[in-house]
Amino acid sequence: MSTNSPRAVFVTRETDYELLLARHATRGQAKFFLDTRGQDIDLLEDRHRQFYDVLQSGRKLVPANWRQALVQRGDLDRFLFGPEDVVIVVGQDGLVANVAKYLDGQPVLGLNPAPDLYDGVLVRISLPRLGALLPASIAGAAPVERRTMVEARLDTGERLLALNEVFVGHHSHQSARYRIATPDGAENQSSSGLIVASGTGATGWARSIMGATHEVVVLTPEEAAVAFFVREPFPSIATGTTLRAGKLERVPLEVTSRMNDGGVIFADGIEQDFLAFDWGHSVKLGPAKQTLYLVTG
Repeated sequence: MSTNSPRAVFVTRETDYELLLARHATRGQAKFFLDTRGQDIDLLEDRHRQFYDVLQSGRKLVPANWRQALVQRGDLDRFLFGPEDVVIVVGQDGLVANVAKYLDGQPVLGLNPAPDLYDGVLVRISLPRLGALLPASIAGAAPVERRTMVEARLDTGERLLALNEVFVGHHSHQSARYRIATPDGAENQSSSGLIVASGTGATGWARSIMGATHEVVVLTPEEAAVAFFVREPFPSIATGTTLRAGKLERVPLEVTSRMNDGGVIFADGIEQDFLAFDWGHSVKLGPAKQTLYLVTG
């Protein structure tokens, strides 16, 4: 057990205003760009100020004897989280998914800086409640959901974790070719790729696929199971379409690549952070042992 004092780690990402300035160098140039397109920079500035007001107010609510750290999304892969950390994600729901794979049991509080803009499925904590929930999270007295995550483990030993879903397919829009093996059978397939989703992800990309295919798999966020969905499987003399969707509990899904190049595996929509998945490699996908400890408030 760590003897360090608790540390509040605030996780953020750039605001739209900051990204606009990074692209256009100065506010004047950014304003000109938007003005010529009938858009108003003042709205982005207001959102920017609102975000930092919430962030600074949240940091003031951290107990005086705690340590603090601030990390941006782009630096998460280089930041070392400790067992004594409480993670406060300030932003939209997707930022919780971004940080989840770097954690190992640390409580996560999602602080919503713009309830009129973000749905708040995962960022549920309001600023007035943050002060009481921080020490309660360390004491194990805060209400928590242990959300199941998806694990993809390549035959090379490489591993990806996702809170929402893992995608397996081709990096372009061309067909992905692979062999899929489930507890119900195996077949060669050609499709737009497949995803393996958690109960959290079942409300996003997976929900869209279920609506289009009418292949429905019911999952709850804390259920120790995940679901797979094949996107647009194509029947041919060499490929089948029997295995389209299903629930995975104890036995993982195994996929073997039949793509000479361009095969990829990525998590939670972060396409640039991918594992290569070319001919002959195989990956096993299923529920991870690691879960997200989401403080619900």
